[in-house]
This record gives sequence, structure tokens and C-alpha cells, in this order.
Amino acid sequence: MHIGIIGGGPSAMFVLKRLIELGRSDFRVDIFEKKNKLGAGMPYSDEGARAEHITNVSGNEIPDLFTTVEDWVGMNHSVANSYDITVKNFNEYKVLPRLLFGEYLSQQFSFILAKAERMGLKVIVHYQTHIKDIRDLAAINKVELISRDNRVFSFNKVVVCSGHYWSKHYEDIVPGYFDSPYPPHKLTHLVNQSVAIRGASLTAIDALRTLSLNNGSFSLDEHGKKIYRLNKDCPKFKIILHSRNGLLPAVRFHLEDSHLAKDSVLDPKEVEHVRAQHHGFLPLDYVYQRNFLEGLKHNRPDFYELIKDLSLEDFVELMMIRREDTPAFELLKAEYAEAERSIALKRSVYWKEMLAILSFAMNYPAKYFSAEDMLRLQKTLMPLIAIVIAFAPQDSVEEMIALYDAGLLDLITVGDKSQIESVKDGGIYYHYIDETGQKVSSYYETFIDCIGQPHLNYDEIPFPSLIADQTVSAAKIKFSDPQIAKTYVNGGNKNVYCDTTGDYYLKVPGITIDDYFRVINNSGEINEKIFMMAVPFIGGFNPDYSGLDFGEAASARIVEKLI
Repeated sequence: MHIGIIGGGPSAMFVLKRLIELGRSDFRVDIFEKKNKLGAGMPYSDEGARAEHITNVSGNEIPDLFTTVEDWVGMNHSVANSYDITVKNFNEYKVLPRLLFGEYLSQQFSFILAKAERMGLKVIVHYQTHIKDIRDLAAINKVELISRDNRVFSFNKVVVCSGHYWSKHYEDIVPGYFDSPYPPHKLTHLVNQSVAIRGASLTAIDALRTLSLNNGSFSLDEHGKKIYRLNKDCPKFKIILHSRNGLLPAVRFHLEDSHLAKDSVLDPKEVEHVRAQHHGFLPLDYVYQRNFLEGLKHNRPDFYELIKDLSLEDFVELMMIRREDTPAFELLKAEYAEAERSIALKRSVYWKEMLAILSFAMNYPAKYFSAEDMLRLQKTLMPLIAIVIAFAPQDSVEEMIALYDAGLLDLITVGDKSQIESVKDGGIYYHYIDETGQKVSSYYETFIDCIGQPHLNYDEIPFPSLIADQTVSAAKIKFSDPQIAKTYVNGGNKNVYCDTTGDYYLKVPGITIDDYFRVINNSGEINEKIFMMAVPFIGGFNPDYSGLDFGEAASARIVEKLI
């Protein structure tokens, strides 16, 4: 058995770790990493971070590896000290610089490779090797990987762990237009100008931190509060965030369950049982009851009593009312204070924690939702989840508040129908309808798209043979009620269609996969050889989770069918 892994970041590390835990050495693994370093991936390397960028998870939230983060910091004084981290000022509840965390992950990967060698498991790492295509050779039961320099590698099975992927549309074509803030070093020349940012998520915070350090500095006042001072030669500097709903991410708080109840993922037998009772569909309301309300009933019975009779929509409306009725930065300050109390008392904000658990738990069975429920999820629950479980680190929030108090950070609500018009000679026009109903068109010399990792469509998968040979298929979710589907069709929703059998479907991003992340073709046939673990390419069936938690859980599913 010869296994190929595309990508050498955290996801690949978890796959290899799972393979080693099998205790076997009767197979071979080749890893293809486009850079010269394993483990860090994009977020924790210079592709996605600079010294100012920090993790939004603490050491105790990291899935089990060879060494805990706290112990690793203690054993690597010189590396940690270069980031102003010492044994005295660090503990398992602290976040840390992303580049430092990348060093930690890289060393953990090296430990895994060393263990493989001791076991006699052959692992070959191909550094600086970019895989540009994947070909399924069904006739000989092999998979070929083609590198950018046209070398060809043959395997029995392949796992795609390529991680984050941002397509370029206008960047390098339109001056001042950035399709993402990554790699962040490209933003370091942006000084003394107003910058429009699309989005207000953690991705936007990454851009904000780099831009603010380009144009000024942070310090503490006599009361220990963080303040911001502009450089004298940057009087025009300002950041304007543009958010669909005018909301900022929630602030990190103490998690009672630092690993977000990985056992909360519905057992396949339970999913099968529930689907059998609902014509093949898994109701979103069942997952909401099972993974959210029941947890609240156990941990916060007082809050549970307040919301137990509310529908999903009514609960979201209740939670959003306070957020929408309170000015965004005033709410940010209030939630910062709440989070500080949570951390000091080591007491969770349980409804937020349970919402994070719900987000994690619903991803694996999301493919079994009806299209009606998927649309409910997209319209109702996802906006709340996107805000509440972003978990902005305290240090980042302090900087946002300092910039706001200095009059250098604004947030504009642009609604669902805003448009970005690029200008050939440079910059963009931001078109939107403001909260008074007036049409607004604002010109900005510089624009950064910070809506986070986009879910890519089927035809954007960067492995052309998978599309050309129809090895993969576009993801879709079936409607349970054709009459409801027809209302969407009649209303002009181009993502709803009727197939040749008369069934109605909702197009969702990415490709079709099964419960073990194996790709599926248009005929519904599972490909036993190709596993898709790259989150940007499976967004329709995995709507809201990535990161280390995803890597740990998904790798377990994959390895069940890999060997």
C-alpha cells in the first residue's frame, strides 16, 4: 500500500499521526509540501502571519500531540523568548503568537516522523513540491499526482490536505485591491491612507493588526489601558470595516470543555436511525435539540428554562436583538468585560460554548440535512455562529478598542446586497444601502477582502483532471418538499434546480464527499482511492468548521478507510 498526502500542514500531521497509531509498517507514505517546512501550514507560517498575529485558541484547547504547548514552551526557552514568551508569563490558558505556534507544530511533526522511522514505517517528504493535478487511473486502480515541474507520482490512495486556498481575482491587476490579507507582508507598505476592509471577522483582525502597526503604535496609559498613537507622518490613516450585519466577533472566554465535546458528534448509527424516521433526512431541529439545548439543560438550567420552548429561529432572533440594538463597539467593550470575568473565574459563557459545540457537531451530518434545513442554517443560524464562535483574542480586542477610541476604526453596516466595483486605475467603489435606506457609493484607494476562507465552487477546484474526468461531482442537497423547491425556482433562486428524475436540489459549494471524506462522482459512486480533507473544497457538506479540531476529528474518519 502506497499513500500520498498532498500538503504538509496540521491536517497532514494528524493523518500521519493516526496512521502511526495503527501500529503497522506494511505501507509507505509520501508527503508533498510546497514549502520547505512541515507542520505550520498557512495560518502559522509567514504565508499567514507575522509577529503581531496571535492564535485564537489556548494551549489547553490543542488536540493531543507529543508535547503540550506549555511543556514545549518550557523546553524551548530561546525560541519562546524571541516572542516575549517566558515560562513565568505563560500557562496552558494563554494564547500565543501564531509564528511561535507554527514552530511548535513543526516540531511535533518531526516527532511523528521520528516515531514512524523507529517503527520501520517509510515516510518520504517531498519539500518544495507543488502538486498541480490529480488523475484517477480507474483501470489500474491507481492515482497519479502531477507536480508543477511535471513529475508524476503513482499511489494506491491519496489524501488531499492542502488547507487554505484563496483565488486571485483582481489582486495584481487593480492597484490597491487585495483579494485577501495573506501573506500579510504584502500589507506592510500601506501607510497614511484610509483602508476599506470587507468583513469584520478574525481575518479582518489580522489585517487590522498589521495596518495599525504600519501607521502607529500601541502603549499603555497610566491606568493600564491600551491606547494607540498615530505616527506623525500618517495623518490620513483610518480603517473602515464593512460588515453585512454591522456586528463584530465575540471575545474569547473560558471554555469549560477545552476540546468542545468531540464526543458530541452524532454517532453514525444514531444518524442512520433518525434518518430512517424522516425519509432519509436528518432534521436540523434534532441536531439543535441534541447538541445545544440538551447541553444547556445540563450546564445552565436557568438559561435553558428561558429558551427551551423557542424555535431555532426565535432563539437566534433573541440573541441577535441585543447585538443589533447595541452599538457594535459598545457591545465589544461589554463582551470584553464579560470575557475577562469568565477567564478570571474560569467559568464559561455556556450558551456561547454550546453554540460552538453545535457548530462542530453539525458539520459531519450536514450532508443529510434537507435543502430546506440547509437554507435555514445558512440564513438563520450561520450568521450568529459566525459572530459568536469567532472568539477574538483579548489582546486583539484591546487593540480594536484602542483604535476605535482614537477615532481611527469605524464599522459600517452594508447589508446582504452590497457590491464591490473595482476601478481599473486603482481602488474600488463600495456600493451599499445604508441603515436609513439610502444608496451609498464610497471610493477607497485601498481595499482588502477579509471575509475569511471562501467556500469554493466545484469548478474552482485547482486539480483540473478531477473535473475533466468527472472524478468528482458538484455538491448538492435534496429538497424534502418539491413544492417548497418550486417557490425558490419561481423566485429566481439559481441554486435550486430540478434533475431529470423530477427531484429538486440545492446547489452548495464544493464537491460531494461521503462520511469518510471520499470523493463521489456524478453517478453517486464512491471513489475508494481519493480523500478530500481540504476544507475550502468541501464547504457545502462541511459548512462551518476547520482548524485543528477538524483535522483531528476528520483524520480519524479518513484512516478508517485508508488502510
